[in-house]
Amino acid sequence: MAASEETRTRTHPDVSGPATSPPATVGERSPARAWTMRLVVLGIVLSALNLRPAITSLGALLEEVRDGLGMSGSVAGLLTSVPPLCFAVFGVMAPRLARRFGPGAVVCAGMAAITAGLIVRPYTGGTAGFLAASALALMGIAVSNVLMPVIVKRWFPDRVGSMTGLYSMALALGTSAAAAVTVPMTEVLGGSWQSGLALWAVPAAAAVLPWIALVRDRRATSAGEAADRQEHAREDAPALRITRSRTAWALAVFFGLQATAAYITMGWMAQIFRDAGVAAGTAGLLLAVTMVMGVPLAFVIPRLATRLPQQGPIVLALGACGLAGYAGLYFAPAGGAWAWALLLGVSNCAFPLALTMVGMRARTGAGVAQLSGFAQSTGYLISIPGPLLVGVLYQHSGGWGLPIALMAGLMIPQMAVGVLAGRNRTVEAEAAR
Repeated sequence: MAASEETRTRTHPDVSGPATSPPATVGERSPARAWTMRLVVLGIVLSALNLRPAITSLGALLEEVRDGLGMSGSVAGLLTSVPPLCFAVFGVMAPRLARRFGPGAVVCAGMAAITAGLIVRPYTGGTAGFLAASALALMGIAVSNVLMPVIVKRWFPDRVGSMTGLYSMALALGTSAAAAVTVPMTEVLGGSWQSGLALWAVPAAAAVLPWIALVRDRRATSAGEAADRQEHAREDAPALRITRSRTAWALAVFFGLQATAAYITMGWMAQIFRDAGVAAGTAGLLLAVTMVMGVPLAFVIPRLATRLPQQGPIVLALGACGLAGYAGLYFAPAGGAWAWALLLGVSNCAFPLALTMVGMRARTGAGVAQLSGFAQSTGYLISIPGPLLVGVLYQHSGGWGLPIALMAGLMIPQMAVGVLAGRNRTVEAEAAR
């Protein structure tokens, strides 16, 4: 049991090294500490709930936003490419900001940025302002996404697996809830897409509050800073030449291609169903079904992957589900809509598999951190053109045939590099050759 917990701990890509001591001893149970720990858990859950609604709520109302702002298909494709671009650019800044200001303060600022971006973007009155406000919200998501696991590691070093599971479940629930309820809530609010999008600023604002309390708690802040100094003092391993590893490159490309599929799905799948004659509310529910598949499978897939010496069979199974789902979208998008949503939801669970393989393909904590940084930054850069290209193809072909063919075509190299990334070897051994 202890071994499986250690494996799960190392599967998360944003943990930068060995476990740090919590800001107070585990055995301490003073009222002040108990209150602080509850506040940290609340902050983690509320933050995770707000890491995707800015994206999936827009996907559910993309047609109304396009009509309201006069967007072309190409510009809408650019809009769906903004999330991975922001994750690649701003996520790199998060560790440096955390070292200077502390992870809690940066996450607090990130939640505030999400709130501000979601309030402003529906009312900017133009495409440029809408894109800029979206980028502000996504910047907050990017830095928070990177630092949340660091906070889990700091405060719950003996419960990383269970707290990461709670965090992952909250993230998936927030993702699916935004897809499911944005259209019905928009109708309740009078049919204004601006109100439907701005609504998601409310939970984001709620997520700011526990972090404000934690940042103002000087005892917790100073203890956390001491833990960080201990961590940096222990981290003296030399840097790997990660680009020498074929496995690192395979994993980076696999991460990028699965992210491409995920952001195309979040940005365009509801529109594909709506163009096939599915009602807007039902299309949002279908997207929610696809997203919510990540809740149970995020627990099942990593455990299965760690029991296999090679993860290629899981990669192929997920890829087969994706190909079947895309075939269904091509030939009978409305007739089998629920089945295609389920299949694509399973296929999109390549994300937790990628995180698991990051932990399995390196021997040390420092190696995991380097591999994670390389795979994620390179992967998000790879994923940027995909949603934009889908928008261009949709606009110029006048239908979804070519975009769906592109999505299915990208699944083939994803399966190939996933099999290579899943081989039983480590980046340290490859980089040393």
